[in-house]
Amino acid sequence: MIKIKTDKQIGLMAESGKITGSILHELKGMIRPGISTGDIDRFVEESILRAGMVPTFKGYGGFPASACVSVNEELVHGIPSDERILEDGDIVSVDIGATNEGWVSDAARTYAVGEISDTAARLIRTAEESFFEGLKYCRVGCRLTDISHAIQACIEKEGFSVVLDYVGHGIGRDMHEGPQVKNYGDPGEGPLLAKGMALAIEPMLNEGVSDVKILDNKWTVVTADGKLAGHYENTVIITDGEPLVITLDERDK
Repeated sequence: MIKIKTDKQIGLMAESGKITGSILHELKGMIRPGISTGDIDRFVEESILRAGMVPTFKGYGGFPASACVSVNEELVHGIPSDERILEDGDIVSVDIGATNEGWVSDAARTYAVGEISDTAARLIRTAEESFFEGLKYCRVGCRLTDISHAIQACIEKEGFSVVLDYVGHGIGRDMHEGPQVKNYGDPGEGPLLAKGMALAIEPMLNEGVSDVKILDNKWTVVTADGKLAGHYENTVIITDGEPLVITLDERDK
């Protein structure tokens, strides 16, 4: 079931999204060699609480932190730790959510840590570019898989593989609502997009094979071949005109 949001509900989500986008922007100046993934989590949690909102991820399904912080071959759901120190050449994805009066935003970015390889830089760039290719189809009258197909085409054009096991989703009062938003598929399928739909669109791609596995901690998803993974996500509202990306900070546009 796809839940259509009212203008008031969208307003509450937009306030949450503004905080989420601002935090992800500020992390660009914070992430560097020598900090821990635990440092990132504390910054995220303190920033959300300071805004008078609730860290959506903390306790969600038992997750122990306010941010998913995933390094190199870790695709999603990395558990932050003071023992995990970022090194020059790493890449790190940070996935966060904030809840405002019960309404949720969800977004992620992948960052360079110091000087990274050309392949790593291209992976990060492709994750972002594929989101914006999909965004072109976030319009009333388009089909859901028009988004999916555009994302897949962008990723595969760059020689990377699309992760099949994890997808985007609807979002609102719950972090995960219908529909699933796949990052692959033929265009012209699925429900028609309508004003008031809220979607968390999140391209996930691997440097090597598309296969992934879950570590023994029951959370962290890693690439099957140990090669790099990338992730980029925003919460998007379908409107009568241009889509509203509520988690994209003004400074990043």
